[in-house]
Amino acid sequence: MVPIHQILCFLTLLFVLGHADKPYSDPLGSTDFKGKWEWISENSGVSAMHAILLPKLNKVLMYDATVWRISKIPLPPEKMPSRIANEETGELDCWCHSVLFDYETAKLTALKIEHDTWCSSGGLTVDGNLVSTGGNGKGANTVRYLSTCENCDWREYPASLADPRWYSTQVTLPDGGFMVFGGRGALSYEYIPIEGQTNKMATFLPLLQQTSDKLNAQTQFNIENNLYPFVHLSPDGNLFIFSNNRSILLNPKTNRVVREFPVLPGGSRNYPASGMSVLLPLRLKLGKMKKINAEVLICGGAPWDSFYYAETQKRFLPALQDCGRIQITKPNSVWKIEKMPSPRVMGDMMILPNGDVVMVNGAQTGTSAWNDAEGPNLTPVLYIPKGPKGQRFKELAPTTIPRMYHSSAVMLPDGKVLIAGSNTHDGYDFNAKYPTELRVEKFSPPYLDSSLAGLRQQILVELSEKEMSYGKQFTVKVTSSEPKLNKNEVKVTMYAPAFATHGISMNQRLLILGLVDVVSKVSTPVVHSITAKAPSSGEVAPPGYYLLSVVYKKVPSAAMWVQIKYILAHVISIYIFCLFFLPTFIGKLGKIVVCLWRS
Repeated sequence: MVPIHQILCFLTLLFVLGHADKPYSDPLGSTDFKGKWEWISENSGVSAMHAILLPKLNKVLMYDATVWRISKIPLPPEKMPSRIANEETGELDCWCHSVLFDYETAKLTALKIEHDTWCSSGGLTVDGNLVSTGGNGKGANTVRYLSTCENCDWREYPASLADPRWYSTQVTLPDGGFMVFGGRGALSYEYIPIEGQTNKMATFLPLLQQTSDKLNAQTQFNIENNLYPFVHLSPDGNLFIFSNNRSILLNPKTNRVVREFPVLPGGSRNYPASGMSVLLPLRLKLGKMKKINAEVLICGGAPWDSFYYAETQKRFLPALQDCGRIQITKPNSVWKIEKMPSPRVMGDMMILPNGDVVMVNGAQTGTSAWNDAEGPNLTPVLYIPKGPKGQRFKELAPTTIPRMYHSSAVMLPDGKVLIAGSNTHDGYDFNAKYPTELRVEKFSPPYLDSSLAGLRQQILVELSEKEMSYGKQFTVKVTSSEPKLNKNEVKVTMYAPAFATHGISMNQRLLILGLVDVVSKVSTPVVHSITAKAPSSGEVAPPGYYLLSVVYKKVPSAAMWVQIKYILAHVISIYIFCLFFLPTFIGKLGKIVVCLWRS
């Protein structure tokens, strides 16, 4: 008879083997393709200090600053001047400082902007329009609006914010509203008011004061390292706020700090140390009340005093080469440290539609600010979040164009990454070692290897649902050369476009949706019907426009635009419109009838 302790040991072994993690297998590992670079334009008109992909128009908005009174594209005569550049002399600024860039044709559309956008912030509304905050000088307290329609132009309100917001961070909230955090001289945050309204006061945030670096008490040299803080909306509705090397979880409804996280060692991560940060992809599961694990990744930066040496001595210290990764929804979580293939400061970190992360741009020494860095980092790095530790980084094909201070990166619907900008000068200088850069590139990640084309699904946009409601199922139809799709290899992802500036990608977010079913129809061509479940709430996915991709064996399709929003909010807005804005000659009963019909 077998002893009972041996039976228990055997059963325990079977349990462990049955629940052990499966060995990681990267379907892209079979290709040696390290990506490809292509120039798509010699002249972006303005150096892309800020950039964001706009829905509906499907163009990239780029803008820099008005303070320099120059660009490479004049305003059309009917829009001149953009502003009075010098009130004493009456000098006019007739240059364009904001453009819509058609990434398919490289065509530019000049937009008129008046109040200085230098080092500002932004985000998209539920309807896909841009709200931009802050800047320099008269732009510091400004809120701007740009509707995503042909022939639309900027609307500006220069006194909307209570505190000046120069180098601040804007975050989208679960209801589709916005808050803005920090900025030079602004140790606070505030809600962005509705258009045309003005904030009277902001809320003090001690973290920003506690993380502002000075060289020492004698010199009072301001290093800062707390500008452009990283702010991510956690799926529990709280805000993860990281400044310099410290972070908290803030409840935006109560203004209460829910949790303080351990210090991230190694150096400083925010401007001018300028590291990179993303909220790693959120994996949503079917069923009710499933807890969503949320992790933040922060990479690169600079030693805390690097800016002092770069600014005063032009001595450039090596940038940081590490990454910190932490679970923000888990109590007592700690930073897990990883090492990148090379140091990087002023880089951009983009979430790819298949859930991997790519790092581009930046330098290997120094910090942000005018001519304060050397050693351009020309080599992109792929980070595979689900890969085994020690094997998550992969260097890709290098570019030939240095992208230093004031560079930007934007994810495109076709899965490529648009790269633009770079200007280390107080003005435009095309003859310097690192000239003001107007060339625009696209980078094709490894999943765009031509040998993988057979795995790439094509979304049948006209047959797919493009509007969704929270928690509801929806269907996407795709066609491909595959006669049948393995459900275990299919993912449906939703990407929130990032507002990119100064190495920070505001509101960037990727959701891997719960997959309900995959049905293949034998036809010519083969059509696969994929049913997925929309995110459960605005805490998980703020209302608005997303790029939806179907990923098969880690190869994403070209994306289509989808919109998610609260149906109740839509109905309420209709009632308000009907009851208060219909012509007065319609009786109240008539208004209600119309409202019921419209809703």
